[in-house]
Amino acid sequence: METKKWAIDPTHSEIQFKVKHLMISSVTGQFKKFDGTVETQGEDLNTAKIHFTADINSISTNSEQRDGHLKTGDFFDAENHPQLVFEGDKMEKTEGDNYKLHGTLTMRGVSKEIVLDAELGGKTIDPWGFTRIGFSVTGKINRKDFGVSFSMVSETGGILLGEEVKIIANAEFVMQKANEPVLA
Repeated sequence: METKKWAIDPTHSEIQFKVKHLMISSVTGQFKKFDGTVETQGEDLNTAKIHFTADINSISTNSEQRDGHLKTGDFFDAENHPQLVFEGDKMEKTEGDNYKLHGTLTMRGVSKEIVLDAELGGKTIDPWGFTRIGFSVTGKINRKDFGVSFSMVSETGGILLGEEVKIIANAEFVMQKANEPVLA
């Protein structure tokens, strides 16, 4: 069966995370620079092999001061670990358009096996003749599992920052055609 290669369309994709602040609300961040590819046998998503990277220096939380702090050794340590990497090695169809995405997340030099929920948004052919697929991906990790142990306590004794990090990604991929540029 022919291997199909898919490339992420960064102009129609977003990679976000949410973390509790003072345990009463959530702060949302995103990576503005990222790249991703998928390889499948034919168009069988159960055979998908995924490679995704995010540039830590592209992090944005709507606060330059916070973004700067997140790039330090207290959090992502961008100087020593400039990329977050996810290598997906198994897409397991569960029901309908829902899948379990199994893979390895590497952050701050620490690699851990994780499982994310993925929902196929659909498949279509765009006006230029390219086949596109879209996914919504969600999941949770514990930041301390990746060496992000920064913590503070508020004046009232409350925890400043939650340990659980929610991952939210909406990604659109374009099937690559031989000898043709990708139109995004």
